[in-house]
Amino acid sequence: MPLMRRRPLLRAAAVGGGAYVAGKRHAQSQERESEQEARLQQLEGEQQQAPAAPAAGGLAPNAIEQLRQLGELHDQGVLTDEEFAQQKARLLGG
Repeated sequence: MPLMRRRPLLRAAAVGGGAYVAGKRHAQSQERESEQEARLQQLEGEQQQAPAAPAAGGLAPNAIEQLRQLGELHDQGVLTDEEFAQQKARLLGG
């Protein structure tokens, strides 16, 4: 009869050991997730502090609008090719 008693104890020890290992792994994964979340929040904060990139090709929106107006004036014949090129170079900083 003593053999019958050992099996439930062995089974309980195995189940308890398995639960312990599963609990430790769960805690480790929770810790990794919280560290990863903290790193993501830090990166998002750094991105928000970074200056905003200029629009299309490094031009400010008002410069794009001025180029559009220059193009319209050139198409209408108000500006010559040379005047258009000079104004365009001035706006583009070249």
